[in-house]
Amino acid sequence: MAEVRAEMVANVWKVVVQEGDTVSDGDTLVILESMKMEIPVLTEDDGVVAQLKVKEGDVIQEGDLIAVIE
Repeated sequence: MAEVRAEMVANVWKVVVQEGDTVSDGDTLVILESMKMEIPVLTEDDGVVAQLKVKEGDVIQEGDLIAVIE
């Protein structure tokens, strides 16, 4: 099991995956927006998206849990 956490304060601009989706190392999970820049959040693990903890429009803080990959 791997946790994907936010590396910065940002807005969740777009959620690319859903719970139950199979992902591979390097796949984009969500796209964050900060200071007019789009920042993709990538998984570093192969697996299935077990939990998705954000939705579009959320404001997240550094360290917040974005997703759990199993």
